[in-house]
Amino acid sequence: MRILFWRSLVIIFVVLGFIGAVLPGMPTTVFLILAAWAASKGWPQMDAWLLNHPQYGSTLRNWRENGTVPRKAKWFATIMMSISGMVMLLTTAPFMVKVFTDLTMLIVAIWLWMRPETASSQIQKNSIE
Repeated sequence: MRILFWRSLVIIFVVLGFIGAVLPGMPTTVFLILAAWAASKGWPQMDAWLLNHPQYGSTLRNWRENGTVPRKAKWFATIMMSISGMVMLLTTAPFMVKVFTDLTMLIVAIWLWMRPETASSQIQKNSIE
């Protein structure tokens, strides 16, 4: 029963991740990080496939090993959250919902920018200085 639970989570997160790969504004890497985490709990073959994926594998391995996030991903996430926050302000949602969602996105953005960057981002940064 436990394995079925973890594998179900993996499938849900992988599907959401691949939807995010084709749908602008929806994250991909976050869902694939969650999928890799769930796969490590009950689906070793899928975990290996995700970590060795040609496009997303290095990002997932960097996250798992060092908790790093590429600068490009930080910028993209911040821009998308900013756009979402502005759109949220224009909706008819209750004021407290607007405050809560925008505050949550701000906290996530701050946390994201506090994460270390991948070695390639650091090399680019050092070569500019």
